[in-house]
Amino acid sequence: MQLTLEGLSKRFASTVALDHVDLAVNSGELIALLGPSGSGKTTLLRAIAGLLPVDAGRILFGDLDATSLSLRERRVGFVFQHYALFKHLTVAENIAFGPESQPRGERPSKAEIARRVEELLERMQLGGYGGRYPEQLSGGQRQRVALARALAIQPRLLLLDEPFGALDAKVRVELRRWLRQVHDDTGHTTLFVTHDQEEALELADRVVVFNAGRIEQVGTPDEVYRHPRSRFVFDFIGRGGRIDGELVAEGFRVPGIDAVVPVARRIGGALGPAGLHLRPYELRVVGEGDGLPAEVRGLRRIGARNTVELSVAGQGGVIEVDLDAAQPLPSRGQHVRLQPIGGVAFAG
Repeated sequence: MQLTLEGLSKRFASTVALDHVDLAVNSGELIALLGPSGSGKTTLLRAIAGLLPVDAGRILFGDLDATSLSLRERRVGFVFQHYALFKHLTVAENIAFGPESQPRGERPSKAEIARRVEELLERMQLGGYGGRYPEQLSGGQRQRVALARALAIQPRLLLLDEPFGALDAKVRVELRRWLRQVHDDTGHTTLFVTHDQEEALELADRVVVFNAGRIEQVGTPDEVYRHPRSRFVFDFIGRGGRIDGELVAEGFRVPGIDAVVPVARRIGGALGPAGLHLRPYELRVVGEGDGLPAEVRGLRRIGARNTVELSVAGQGGVIEVDLDAAQPLPSRGQHVRLQPIGGVAFAG
């Protein structure tokens, strides 16, 4: 099912939670809502589900205007961060709760509900667990039960709010791969909220980056990471550093240094003061030659990745550079040259 949001706005007292949000989600897409705490992600999810009324705008499920429909009428599957399972019900009873609670005229037969429960138990890799209670399951298994319960009502749309936030890192990695497989198998249009950038970039077909109730950028994981449209998106997603200087006709000039750095992309056409934003792979460290004078401040080894922390002459802060595994590591305190080989310059 296609989802369309038109000018959604929501205010809590003096706080603007959603500020004229427009978004079109294609049928069968897996969309990640990414942004800092308080940026509007969960508010948007709750508004779509019907858990929260909006002050303005429309929510369309295909051609159906769902803005004024009740939670039950919207038939949306919602998965919460902390599972929200009924402790006094078995796994099978938790999964069956949704369809059993539907109005009599819409309620499936007992045989159909039992069939759905067994099918979902197998799909969620929980075969044989139907008679257990939530407290007898691991965190990952409880989250699978929560997803099965959401799918049991055969929802028009699936919404997940920080679905793996309460789990440890290893289980998170396993479950997000599993969720992607479940999504591909079922074909549900799915939106999930996360603070985990890696989770969003690995799982989603497209990423929606939120900031202060507004959408900063929508794009594929590669687009939002490699081609950010604002300083906020660059700073929020992934690692990166900044060099202050000015845009000139020939490229980017750093004060006090004669060399002009080529610029791969620039945002804002005006020449003058600007910041050159670079990912760790968009820089090269050399012992001598052209480049920006820099000093090695630190070295980090994380698995097969070697990262050098550098301070650039005349600049504040530290810039990180990822080195090729075969490249020799400089020593702490060594003076080197830093050569940008990409990056994006934001004017102003």
